[in-house]
Amino acid sequence: MKTQELEHDEVRTRVREQYGKVASKDAGYGCAPTCCGTSTEDAGPGRGADAVSQGLGYSAEQTGAVPDGANLGLGCGNPQAIAALQTGETVLDLGSGAGFDSFLAARAVGAAGRVIGVDMTPEMVSKARKNQAAGGYSNVEFRLGEIESLPVANGSVDAIISNCVINLSPDRRRVFREAFRVLKTGGRLAISDVVALAEIPEPLRKDWELYTGCVAGASTADELKAWLAQAEFTQIRIEPKDGSREIIRGWFPGRKIEEFLGSATIEAVKPERH
Repeated sequence: MKTQELEHDEVRTRVREQYGKVASKDAGYGCAPTCCGTSTEDAGPGRGADAVSQGLGYSAEQTGAVPDGANLGLGCGNPQAIAALQTGETVLDLGSGAGFDSFLAARAVGAAGRVIGVDMTPEMVSKARKNQAAGGYSNVEFRLGEIESLPVANGSVDAIISNCVINLSPDRRRVFREAFRVLKTGGRLAISDVVALAEIPEPLRKDWELYTGCVAGASTADELKAWLAQAEFTQIRIEPKDGSREIIRGWFPGRKIEEFLGSATIEAVKPERH
């Protein structure tokens, strides 16, 4: 009989393998790298990903402001739109991939600020570092690590952003506890992620293609609120995104997964008393 930790390791291994392939191919498909939607290969390097990202709320100026290959089109929203990043802040990007959101955050915080990207896929970290060098980002660094055990010091970051990554974790409670640990008092979460709007049928939950595509493992808004509160976050807000079911339908055409899911913004604050 498998222990829970072995089961968690199996999930991480599957996810790591899938996103390692994505990094190697330069091909993304919205949040779901295995679906049949638009890929970067369909429209030339970067163009397909830019179109996907613009459909998720990024501006053309944002998608054009990062090095080629940084945007793989793997999101389900735009955390930059809710993060309200300020000059001089330190930002942590969970599941930073090839660096797209990290580089946009770096522009927002300026030379006096700092951005740390954490990803568990070696190929993604390597790709992000190459993109960092190509773009000359002196205020960004990428670290290999799991978001359940962040390689980041206690109370060291002002804001945490993440784009369609936390639902891939087999232990979201631990992710939120780690996020709370590394935030400064008054620090905040600004996350885009997929949430379950109805109970996901068991056959879909057990489908690895759907899991690594960011959808089968999604939690409900109530579950996420409870876990954030248990981690001692306050000012918790989870807002479903209008029209997101259409986006999800495009990730897995014909699977009807959009009947159970939607993307949402997730916000929370580490209270000052800490």
